[in-house]
Amino acid sequence: MSARPDQITEELADLVFQVAERLRGGFHAAAAEMDLPPAQALLLIRLSEPHPMRALADMLGCDASNVTGIVDGLERRGLAVRRPSPDDRRVKHVVLTEEGERRRAALRERSTAEAAVLFDLPGGRRDLLRELLGEVAAR
Repeated sequence: MSARPDQITEELADLVFQVAERLRGGFHAAAAEMDLPPAQALLLIRLSEPHPMRALADMLGCDASNVTGIVDGLERRGLAVRRPSPDDRRVKHVVLTEEGERRRAALRERSTAEAAVLFDLPGGRRDLLRELLGEVAAR
């Protein structure tokens, strides 16, 4: 007897949340090893190129005033700086310092190692999972 469709959806959602929680836990552990609060670590990972403060708030899904505090913390640690936008000097872009880039790479490496353990599936099942998640994410 097969499960009803809404039960399957509930189970899928629950499983995705469980996996996301394990990924988040691994990321937070990596951030803690680097003495970074989770919000600063998340911004560090997401800041692959200079962004205005408003765009960072959108990226993190939070209020711009929260981003100010997060960026202040990264600046105190020497990991990021604010620079005037080349297009509008009233707008400040957040840019990683060399140390910020180094820490970003180390954090990415550490959190990817945690994810590799989680996604260590036999045979081609990992590729299949990637394909299926890609289809879901593209919807």
